Amino acid sequence: MKKILICLLALSALVSCVPAKKFKDLEAKYSRLRKDNRNMSKELSEAKAALEKTKEERDLALVDLDALSNKYNEVSGEYDAAKANLAQLQDSYNALETNSSASIAENSKKNRQLLAELESKQNDLAEKTAALEAERKRLERLQKDLADRSARVDELEGLIAAKDAKMRGLKDAISKALTDFEGKGLTVEQRDGKVYVSLENKLLFDSGSWTVGTNGTKAVKQLGSVLADNPEIAVLIEGHTDNVPYGGSGNLQGNWDLSAKRATSIVNILRQNKRIDPKNLTAAGRGEYAPVAENDTPENKAKNRRIEVILTPKLDEVKALLQEID
Repeated sequence: MKKILICLLALSALVSCVPAKKFKDLEAKYSRLRKDNRNMSKELSEAKAALEKTKEERDLALVDLDALSNKYNEVSGEYDAAKANLAQLQDSYNALETNSSASIAENSKKNRQLLAELESKQNDLAEKTAALEAERKRLERLQKDLADRSARVDELEGLIAAKDAKMRGLKDAISKALTDFEGKGLTVEQRDGKVYVSLENKLLFDSGSWTVGTNGTKAVKQLGSVLADNPEIAVLIEGHTDNVPYGGSGNLQGNWDLSAKRATSIVNILRQNKRIDPKNLTAAGRGEYAPVAENDTPENKAKNRRIEVILTPKLDEVKALLQEID
């Protein structure tokens, strides 16, 4: 109950200092971004599942085609045997006609029965042959459709691979641009198709401040030079704190407010680069609610006090191909 009261007081103080509409807009925008991120991850998983399903369908169709081809060959063999039998019966019929009238009549009756049976078999065989031909054409259409789908799946795989390669290249470019800051609170890694650039606050801000220092400004500008060369990348800047309550003075109402202002400070520096489209930039405050380590030691708390720049490829082309495959 004590924690709930503290959160309510902090929220009330935050709302009183920040215009309600702006706060709600930021909150809604952050929710949409999280939802978009989950949807993109889900769509990527669904694209891979669709690929595996399509390949399985293609393999099953090929097995069916082979089975039908074998059946067709078997029926064709029966047809040839029946034709040979017909020829023998006709020869026998001709021979019987030279015998006695009674014998001829009896044999003729048997021959007529055999001929009727043979004709019935021929008709049945013709129907089966027509059905097999129709099935063969259906399988050919199915095979063509599977080939088309496989081509689109291959294109989708290539597009995803290209985006992964693009993100690897982006990670390498960022690491190269920020090599002077390695070991000074900077990490760059790629996971889940995204690039994460983490900058500890000791590189960017003084304690309780959201003003970026000289070294931090240099690092952010060098990061911006790489982002400017990649306009197809969405950039989310998240501010994070440890769990120590904010004790500074001024208009700040707590860690969440501080983290949001720090994220906005990074955005403002990136916007100084006119080649970066502001539409690609998003600032978000996470407060102490997304730690990367337990807040049990000074070292772990320092890891949690950070700015994370999350770079995400735009997936419009992937979505379009998924719609075609569906």
